[in-house]
Amino acid sequence: MRQFLLSLSFLLLIITHSLVGAAEDTRASFELKDMTGVKHKLAAYKGKWVLVNYWATWCPSCLEEMPDLINIYDNRKKKDLMVLGVVFDYKSTKEVADYVDDMLISYPIVLGDNEVAAQIGTADVLPTTFIYNPQGELVKIKRGLITKQYIEKIIGIAK
Repeated sequence: MRQFLLSLSFLLLIITHSLVGAAEDTRASFELKDMTGVKHKLAAYKGKWVLVNYWATWCPSCLEEMPDLINIYDNRKKKDLMVLGVVFDYKSTKEVADYVDDMLISYPIVLGDNEVAAQIGTADVLPTTFIYNPQGELVKIKRGLITKQYIEKIIGIAK
């Protein structure tokens, strides 16, 4: 009986480890569709840093960080960086579209939902930014306001 229980415990450990590994793999590879219908896969951006920024239209810190995100995206999108904005807690698609137009947001915007959070991760605060290195590995989760200087400290200054 003892041998059976040990074998069963070992089997459960292997299954649990496999499930945890599968969950980690899912978060390391995502596919998101932006408001224009374009699909964005993490694997498609190999060789680039990828910033996934969670935000909301009512969030003052989100508003404050957007000019830096727009600036760094516009200057580096053809070289080494992709920024994806994921909006949560919005009233309507029109509200988001109007906000994006008013703020002159040039990077793709994804309408956030449970499926997006399951792929990327949840956020306790807004804004939250997930930073992936050029190999597609999640290297940093920044909760709260992010600045161009902070991003450049992690990914390097453009040449």
